[in-house]
Amino acid sequence: MVEAVIDVEVVYAAIDRQVLLSVSVPAGTTVRAALLKSGIGEVFSELDLASCPVGIFGKVIADPGKHAVQAGDRIEIYRPLLADPKEVRRLRAAKAAEAKTRNQ
Repeated sequence: MVEAVIDVEVVYAAIDRQVLLSVSVPAGTTVRAALLKSGIGEVFSELDLASCPVGIFGKVIADPGKHAVQAGDRIEIYRPLLADPKEVRRLRAAKAAEAKTRNQ
């Protein structure tokens, strides 16, 4: 019997470049196994594919070692934020308030 093969995409955006790879995997393959099979770890050697946070179409996957991919899934590898968005907004609001008081 022929094993069903599905196509998925693996994406990662580093600071200086972005890569989208298409990979064919057997049906029932886990997210982690699809990442390893894609070869993205060879393109970005700084990635720790065993522990990096990942998601599918913007939804974080809690246990990528157990979650099976579906045909057409886009597996996204997330990197840590450089700045906390809440802190950036707070600083921007404080700066705007300061400028407003100076102009009055």
